Amino acid sequence: MKDALQTPFDSVENAHDYVRLLGEAIAEAKNEIEADLAEAAKARSERRVQALQIVQFKLNKLEQHLKTSSRLLNDLRSLRRLLLEERFEPATESLEIPYKE
Repeated sequence: MKDALQTPFDSVENAHDYVRLLGEAIAEAKNEIEADLAEAAKARSERRVQALQIVQFKLNKLEQHLKTSSRLLNDLRSLRRLLLEERFEPATESLEIPYKE
């Protein structure tokens, strides 16, 4: 009995969806950090501002990595579709209809 639960990594599509969800979570976190940064700047908390700027930098790097991963997963998905369609396509060369004038 093969009743495995689906995980984010069961297929390229699932992994792509997972990366997309992570991207959305990062966008939300970036908005929150931006608000916290403005608040810390108003309070003149220099150490907190610096720490939040580092968090902002790291979130930007992570966002770029996820965008790259998303593109790579999309490429893999396209290549897999191409390969599977080639595998299951009937030989069209023998079915060509000659051109009639």
